[in-house]
Amino acid sequence: MTALRTRRLVLEELSFDDAEFIVELLNDKSFLRFIGDKGVRSVADANAYLRNGPMDSYQRHGFGLYLVRRVSDGTRIGICGLVRRSGLDHPDVGFALLAEFRGCGYGYESAVAVLDHARTELGLKRILGITDPDNHVSIRLLEKAGFAFERRMRLSADAAEISLYSIEI
Repeated sequence: MTALRTRRLVLEELSFDDAEFIVELLNDKSFLRFIGDKGVRSVADANAYLRNGPMDSYQRHGFGLYLVRRVSDGTRIGICGLVRRSGLDHPDVGFALLAEFRGCGYGYESAVAVLDHARTELGLKRILGITDPDNHVSIRLLEKAGFAFERRMRLSADAAEISLYSIEI
């Protein structure tokens, strides 16, 4: 994939060079609370997460989670992209930003870039969004991007209940 660009951001495929950043992001307290503990505590754990998650998804599906950088200084600020999950009929948009970059519109800007890429380059017609029902920030972002609430559900019998949103692109 060539990098996605917005006025303020570049989204590009994650690489092993991003492992230290992934350790930091996946251990952010909001990530742990609302997305879950991925068990990534070291660079080695991050490399395994990258290899078995985003990098595998690029190969199998032609999309995945992308690193989000600021254009102005190249700072890694988060991840955003599409995830193909068992239990869902369509890809869902995923996003997470480090705390200091939340509230600046970067999440929305990156999500809109991913949706545009999904429509124009990947030919996708429907994208889902899932979130913890208590994650009001993510809910607002999804709704601002045009997603509509569908229902509460569980991805598996033993999983926590989530809110499912969708958008036709």
